[in-house]
Amino acid sequence: MIATTTKKLTKAEFWALADASDLTYELIDGIAVSKTSPKYFHSRSTLALVNILNLWSDGRGRVGIEWAFELNEHFTSVPDLIYVSFDRLPESWNENAACPVPPH
Repeated sequence: MIATTTKKLTKAEFWALADASDLTYELIDGIAVSKTSPKYFHSRSTLALVNILNLWSDGRGRVGIEWAFELNEHFTSVPDLIYVSFDRLPESWNENAACPVPPH
């Protein structure tokens, strides 16, 4: 069963819910929807891809697994794998936060 909220949340309400829960949530049209846990082959594929992307991206940008990004006030996604170039998010950025820009 996937846990969802029944009312539209503000960004602050969404992050409070996400921070207080053991579940990973995405905000879709203002509604918090929990992500389902991947199975073995999905997990192994993500691992292989992150290793390849890490090698390729050295000096170009940053790679993350399950790193949220905010597209707008009502949509926060948590992709399995994310790449953001230093052109889009400077190398000097160093915050424990959702990615503030959409990935490439």
